[in-house]
Amino acid sequence: MRAKPVSLILLALLAAGCAGSGQTGQPQAGDTRFVAGDGTMQLFAAADRKPAPAVEGETLEGGTASLAAHKGKVVVLNFWASWCGPCRAEAPVLKEVAAKTKGGGVEFLGVDFKDRKADALAFERTEQTGYPSIFDQPGKVALAFQGTVPPAAIPSTLIIDEQGRIAARALGAVRYTDLMNTVTKVRDE
Repeated sequence: MRAKPVSLILLALLAAGCAGSGQTGQPQAGDTRFVAGDGTMQLFAAADRKPAPAVEGETLEGGTASLAAHKGKVVVLNFWASWCGPCRAEAPVLKEVAAKTKGGGVEFLGVDFKDRKADALAFERTEQTGYPSIFDQPGKVALAFQGTVPPAAIPSTLIIDEQGRIAARALGAVRYTDLMNTVTKVRDE
């Protein structure tokens, strides 16, 4: 009779996704700490834009990156993690838009959120995004945007205008046309 309760416990653990993922300790899509979105870009009217908080941190490569370093430019800030399927799916979109807008006053900055550094570096080597990412394992950068981006919404993309204000946001994986059109609109204001 003792085997039955143990079997039920093991079955419950497997059903809850606690085994077999190979990513122990990393949030999963069904995790209550994970907030999904549909990737729709929301553009804020200039009068309604709030200043972006100060963002600075060590990059995955060991340097330092900040929003202040890009003052006077449009900045696309993308929150991602190597364990996030939608992040992997949108990586080529971000890379392409970054490459096409770089010479036009637009900079991209990633924020690697709640990740293992080795996994994040492997992701970067594979995707070759062409822009730096802040290593934000504890989630401090994400928390600074609370109220604009739920701290567990990943991937999330913000577009910061030339005045350092949050001009647009997308929760979830962005689509090429939506991102390119919104970046262009904010840049051309």
